[in-house]
Amino acid sequence: MKQLLLSLALRLRTSKRYKKSKDSVRDLFHNPKNPYKKYLDLTIIFLIVTSVAILIYEVKHPVPQWLDNYDIYFVFFVFSIEYILRLWVHNDLSEFITEEFHESQFLPRKFDPWKALKEGLKEKLQYMMTPAAIIDLLAIFPAYRALRVLRIFVLFRVLKLLRYTKSINQFVEVISNKKFELLTLLFFLIFIVMIAGIVLYVLEESINPNIESLFDAVYWALITMSTVGYGDIAPVTAEGKTISMFIIISGIAMISFATSVIVSAFSERLVELKENRIIEQINKNKSFLIVCGYGQMAKMFFKQNKDQLDNYIILDKSEEMVTEARKDGYNAIHEDASRYSTLNKFNVEHSKITILCLTSSDVENIYITLNAKSISRKIKVIARVNDINIISKFEYAGADHLLMPNRVVNTMVHTAITQPTMYKAVHAILTGKSIARIDEIHVHEFHSIVGKSIQELDFKSKKLLFMGIEREGEFIFSPDPSEKIKSYDILLVMGRQISLDYFNSLYSGHH
Repeated sequence: MKQLLLSLALRLRTSKRYKKSKDSVRDLFHNPKNPYKKYLDLTIIFLIVTSVAILIYEVKHPVPQWLDNYDIYFVFFVFSIEYILRLWVHNDLSEFITEEFHESQFLPRKFDPWKALKEGLKEKLQYMMTPAAIIDLLAIFPAYRALRVLRIFVLFRVLKLLRYTKSINQFVEVISNKKFELLTLLFFLIFIVMIAGIVLYVLEESINPNIESLFDAVYWALITMSTVGYGDIAPVTAEGKTISMFIIISGIAMISFATSVIVSAFSERLVELKENRIIEQINKNKSFLIVCGYGQMAKMFFKQNKDQLDNYIILDKSEEMVTEARKDGYNAIHEDASRYSTLNKFNVEHSKITILCLTSSDVENIYITLNAKSISRKIKVIARVNDINIISKFEYAGADHLLMPNRVVNTMVHTAITQPTMYKAVHAILTGKSIARIDEIHVHEFHSIVGKSIQELDFKSKKLLFMGIEREGEFIFSPDPSEKIKSYDILLVMGRQISLDYFNSLYSGHH
C-alpha cells in the first residue's frame, strides 16, 4: 500500500498535465487578472440570484418541473463541483507524500506516507472550517428536498456573493480595517444593554406586566438604545424612566460614533478605490503607456503629444504632483512606481506596456526598470538618465532606451551658439513650429515595404526626405539606394504631415 501511494504521488508530481490543470483551476479561482474569472463570477452570481428567486416564488406558487430540476440538479451540481475543486487546489497531497519520501531517504529514516497524508488532510480540514468554505458547503444543502427545512439554507447562497462580488468585498475590507474601533463599540454596547436590562428587570419585574423575564428587559434595553422604540415594553417607575433617558443618550452617541468611524474608513479608501478603477480600465487595453514621475520632462511630453495619447497613466509618489497632473487634465494616481507591487497591478500577460521613467532620481529610475523587467521582459522601458557616468547601470537593469536630457541640452546650447540658424530650424521641427516634421516609420514583419529597396520607395517623389534606418540598435545614415528594407527596421523621414500621411496610406497594408 505504501508503494502504491508513493508511486501515485510521484506520478502526479512529475505530470505536467496534472500540474498545469491544477494551476489553471487555482488561477481561475484566485487571480482577478484571469480573463475567464469574470465569466465564472457572473455564472455563480446568476445561479445564486435565480435559486433565491425560486425560493421566494414557491412560497405561494407551484414551481414548474423543469425549474425545480434546474434548482435541484444543475445548481447543486455546479456548486458541488466548485466546492470540490476549491478543496482540491487548496493544497497537494502528493507533495506531502513525496517530501516525506525524500526526507526519509536523506536522513535516513522509515518512510511513513500515512503521516504525510494526515498532515495534508489536516490542512484541507482547516480550509473546510473557514467561513467561506462553510458557506460553500451550506449552499449545497438545499438540493436535498427530502428535508424541506434545508430549503432555508438557500439563503446561504446569498453569502457566496461575498466571494464573487468585488464591491461587497471592498465594503467588507473597509469595515475590517476598522475592526478594533467597531469591536470596542460592540463590547461597550453589550455592556450598557446588559447592565440596563438587569437593572430594569430587578426594578420592574414584579410591577411591569410586560416584563416577564430577563430576556424581555434586555430586549427593551437594546430596542431603546437603538432609538427604534417599538413601544411594546415601557418602564413604569421613575427609576426605569431615568435609565431609559440614559441609554437613549448613550445610543445616540454610539450611533454617531459608529457612523463617523465608517465614514472615515470609506473616506480613506475612496481615493484608493478610484485609482484601482483607473488601473482596471487601463488594463482592458491591448497597449498602454505608464509615465513614472510628473516633472518638467513629463509635462513637455504630454504638451506635445496630448492629442495622440489615449491609453496612458501617470504614476507619482508626490500627492502635489498627482494633483497638478489631474488639474492639467491627465490621468494620474498616487503610487510609488519603484515598488514591485505597484507595477505588478498592470496586465502584463495580455497588454503591450511601455514605461517612461521620467523621475528626477536616477536611483528611482533604475529601480523602476529592474522591477519592470523582473515582472516581464516584454515590457519596454525608456529611462531618463541624469548622470551619464551610470549609463552602464541602466543597461544592466535592462532599459531599452535611454534619455539623456543633460547631454541633449549641452548639444543644443553649443549648436545655438555656434550654428544659430541650424539651431532655429531644428528647434522649430522638434517643437512642431515648422511645417515640416521628423517621424519614424516602424516596419512590422508583414509590412508591404519589406523587401523593397530605398530606391523603389522613391521618397523624393512623395516630398519626403529620407534620413536613415535604425536596424538592430544601430543607425545607418543615408544608406545606399539599393539597400533592402527588412522587418523591424525603423525608417527616419522628414517632411510635411500631408506627405507622411500619404506615404503611410500607400504602404500601410500587408504583403
